[in-house]
Amino acid sequence: MKAKRWFTHPAGIMISSLLATLLWGSAVPFVKLSYVRLQITKSDVFEQLLFAGYRFALAGLLLYLLLQVISWNQARQGKVDTVSHEKLGVWRLSRIALVQTFLQYVFFYIGLMHSSGIQGAIISGSASFFQMLFAHAIYRNEPFTRGKIVGLLLGFAGVFAVGFAQGGGLHFQFGFGEFCLLLSAAFGAFGNVLARHESGKVSVLELTAKQMMLGGIGLAAIGVINRGWMPFHFDIVTGVIFFYLAIVSAGAFGLWNMVMKFNQVGKVSMYLFLIPVFGVILSSFILGEAIHLGVLFALASVVSGIIIVNRTVRAKKVVRELAQ
Repeated sequence: MKAKRWFTHPAGIMISSLLATLLWGSAVPFVKLSYVRLQITKSDVFEQLLFAGYRFALAGLLLYLLLQVISWNQARQGKVDTVSHEKLGVWRLSRIALVQTFLQYVFFYIGLMHSSGIQGAIISGSASFFQMLFAHAIYRNEPFTRGKIVGLLLGFAGVFAVGFAQGGGLHFQFGFGEFCLLLSAAFGAFGNVLARHESGKVSVLELTAKQMMLGGIGLAAIGVINRGWMPFHFDIVTGVIFFYLAIVSAGAFGLWNMVMKFNQVGKVSMYLFLIPVFGVILSSFILGEAIHLGVLFALASVVSGIIIVNRTVRAKKVVRELAQ
């Protein structure tokens, strides 16, 4: 009951949502920082994948341990989970792990190596738009509205405006790194839609923990085969960064899942616009990247698109509820 009171209280919703989006937004600059500290270069693709694999395998393990603690605490208090969940088959779990962790972060880690942290943070916001496109294609009860179309056009305009943000001038450059980041956002969005489809049958936390571990092991396996188990030279700083990135994946999702569990989707999804905002600010602060007019325009367009899209979805749900 204490958890429910916190996650349904206005202050609890705001603080929890801010913290979750702050954690997600901080991932981009800290991945870039880990490349510098571990001396991982553009040509070290297998080391990039190995680092990503270890991160998500650990994140999945941490999330699974969190799930066990929650289950143990509920059992100690005499609470029984009355929700009946199916056992997720290996094929369905592998399919989600392939898309949501393996493919998403293959392109994310490679793309981020070839672009700036600010560009990565802004392009990552396009996941909200891809998710709406995939949901429209898969679920017939989610048609496009005028608001959704405006939000999508504005959001994708901001994504491609990133090409002007690189040098701060009129020269457009949307290259290999930016294209990989766009693919990463698309795979992440498609993975979210697949996970949403399965979430009515299995525990969301359990699904995420297992697919993270499985996808992380797949990424790590490719790296191990080509570079061995430990080509990195960790020190205290890089060790802390690595563990922090694992906490970001496990903690942010666990926190966001709790907020979503006790509140309507439209009530909290508005906070998603903060992920690219935090990413840009932290990339400037941590990596020393410049925020100029082109960056502000691209960020404003993506943020506006996310807000418009989520306001449209929320308004539609309210109208539907009133009609009932």
